[in-house]
Amino acid sequence: MIENGKVSIGITCYNAGETIGRAIASARAQDWHDIEILIVDDASTDGSADMVAQLIADEPRARLIRLGVNGGPAVARNAVIAAAKGDFLAFFDDDDESLPGRVSAQVAAIRQFEASKGQLPVACYAAGERLYPNGYLKPLPAIGAEEIRPHGPALADYLLFHRRLPGWRYNSGTPTCALMARMSLFRQFGGFDETLRRVEDVDFAVRLALAGGWFIGTSDKLFLQHATTGADKSYERNRDAEVAIVDKHAGYLKSIRRYHYARNWPILRYYHFKRDYLRFALQFLRIWMVNPVLATKHLFATGPKRLAHERRMAAVTEV
Repeated sequence: MIENGKVSIGITCYNAGETIGRAIASARAQDWHDIEILIVDDASTDGSADMVAQLIADEPRARLIRLGVNGGPAVARNAVIAAAKGDFLAFFDDDDESLPGRVSAQVAAIRQFEASKGQLPVACYAAGERLYPNGYLKPLPAIGAEEIRPHGPALADYLLFHRRLPGWRYNSGTPTCALMARMSLFRQFGGFDETLRRVEDVDFAVRLALAGGWFIGTSDKLFLQHATTGADKSYERNRDAEVAIVDKHAGYLKSIRRYHYARNWPILRYYHFKRDYLRFALQFLRIWMVNPVLATKHLFATGPKRLAHERRMAAVTEV
């Protein structure tokens, strides 16, 4: 395609000395020439920032921004948004690799959507794969890659309490590591909520959906996500952040009588991950007594898939 417009690539970095090199290399290898690469180091303590400085010393398109205090992913991403000069912004994670055609494919998808739908707010997500440390490779199909594109409050309902519409394919959801949108969209919605240190990408998508936003995706796999662990990715932090998002959108959820359900389901998930099956059963009963139909559908829609995913991971480990 003919290039038209600058693309900013934002990479947030925190103690990523072992992986940041491949993320930067994949950004430099993009087949879209007019790019800027902004790496925001979120007060790393492992020398990552100095490593980045060395890696980009010969790259005039790249710039390192050092934060003095660790603020979390949302703070770092907002620093990218504040500094970026592109017409579009794509986020790469510090432990992932994007294929050379990712930027051009996502720009093309956004422009094709705008040509048919006008200037509706739209976010584009790339498809990819997730590689676990044990070698298990999980496909990550993109939301909105099919003919029916999720949009509006109905997408917020899925993100907040898993209400699914017939014919809609939600696939891998709305991760920031796969996201591209026009810079104006990020600024219109105020970037990411800095009070959240986890699932801030879900909150951004919820706000966009409630404002009538559309969600599109690429069919081609354009990035490889390396699954990692860390204190910031603990089950407790994830649970607390998911509950915080529900509380943030309590007004909307109460208006459709789904606040109790949305607030209690993340706690149920937490008990599953902690293998506390007695509390899991009691929590499910608590949810079921208020919303029996929705709770039953949700459990049967997601439970078997979760168990199958965990069995496949165990099988790879055993091999």
